[in-house]
Amino acid sequence: MRLATRIAIWAAVLLPLLVLGTGALLLGLVTHDLRNEQDAKLADRAQAVLPDARALLTADLRGRTQVAENQHRKVLDAALDVGIRLDDASGAEVTSGGPLPPAAALPMPVGNGSGPVTVRSGGHSWRVLARQVNGAGPGTLWVAAPASAADPQVSAVRRRVILVALLAAPLSGLLAYGLARRATAPLSRLGRRAAALDPTAGAADFGHQRSGIGEVDELAAALESALARYDDQAARTAQALDTARSFSAAASHELRTPLMGLQTNLDVLSAHPDLPPIERAEILTDLRNDHRRLLDLLTALRTLARGDLVEQEAFGPLDLAEPVTAAADELRRRQRDLDLRIDLPSPAGTGGLRVYGWEAGLRIVCDNLLLNAALHGRPGRITVGAHRDGGAAVLTVDDEGPGIPQAQRAAVFDRFHRRPDSPGSGLGLTLVAQQVALHRGTVTVATGPGGRGCRFEVRLPLVSAEAPTLPLPARPDWIGAHASG
Repeated sequence: MRLATRIAIWAAVLLPLLVLGTGALLLGLVTHDLRNEQDAKLADRAQAVLPDARALLTADLRGRTQVAENQHRKVLDAALDVGIRLDDASGAEVTSGGPLPPAAALPMPVGNGSGPVTVRSGGHSWRVLARQVNGAGPGTLWVAAPASAADPQVSAVRRRVILVALLAAPLSGLLAYGLARRATAPLSRLGRRAAALDPTAGAADFGHQRSGIGEVDELAAALESALARYDDQAARTAQALDTARSFSAAASHELRTPLMGLQTNLDVLSAHPDLPPIERAEILTDLRNDHRRLLDLLTALRTLARGDLVEQEAFGPLDLAEPVTAAADELRRRQRDLDLRIDLPSPAGTGGLRVYGWEAGLRIVCDNLLLNAALHGRPGRITVGAHRDGGAAVLTVDDEGPGIPQAQRAAVFDRFHRRPDSPGSGLGLTLVAQQVALHRGTVTVATGPGGRGCRFEVRLPLVSAEAPTLPLPARPDWIGAHASG
């Protein structure tokens, strides 16, 4: 059921009920006012009749028949449209006339200041006012009127209330339906626009214009926000698919050579079980090297895919000294004869070099830069330093190896690029470039201090009060944009 129809039905039901409730209250007020008017009328009649009743009672007690008859007529004439009864001190009726309840139901006067009371008898009710009469002898005067005298007015009011309620039901329903249709028109337009939305266009094609109705504009804003989140999720899903395709293509290409080598060596061992021990040992060594290369390659590819799919929630403020020190300690543990020097501003760390980063990603940068220096910089010293340069934290890794020619420096960040004699997978510096790009930084290659060796320099933006967080880049060409020679 449409909202406008629901509003019309509720209005058609509730408004007549409201009219009937108001009418019931009005009937009570009208009945009360009519009763007060009737009581005032009884009091006026009693006050008008009282002198003639006193004279009639005196004439009756003194036996003046002619006078009593005259006073009797005056009493009845003064009573007009009410019932009247006059008793003497013994309770004998002196005169009566008009609508009266039975004598046994008449109340005794409490005092001349008391008001009328309701008397019921035989299914009928009266309003009765009793007064004491003090003439030649005491007596009692009753003035009465049927309690139903006000019923015609009350019935007329009741009929009008019911008529108004019956007319209010359809009229209020139609009026409420028209107003509701007008009020919900922007909501209907919003629904039609949402239904006709091209799924491929997303939030950009929604284009809601403010309607001036708060609820509709809030709903439109919620829809735009949902569409924007959908677009973002769709983009990340597409990015994940691209990453999966890239991963599978790179893995199948790079794994082919070591797998073929493994297969060849296994075939040789299977076909020649009686190989000399020296040749057999050489084949086993090749198998172990191929196995290690496969493990290193798979680990690097997995880490690369992990970097492509990292979420914004993984980032936060951290001290650059922590991943630098952790990576250096790990490398020293593995290669105890390595000449590695850490040159940080203070023994406790870099202190103010706080960057907005992913801890695991910065550890990948430090691990791979130090491992690359250890592989290609021996037998000289490796120096790791960090310092502040304006609004950036600068991390440098220097070695005393053969260095990298100027023409080849940009290519070292390509996937699977390595020297012919390199034991690595060719993905270490690719991982460095990827993580630096995710952290909105740059990585450069230059000649080391003193004109020999190689220096890798990473620049990352520092955390500041104006920019406490940085959004992730939207799938950039991160090797070309954030790595240079």
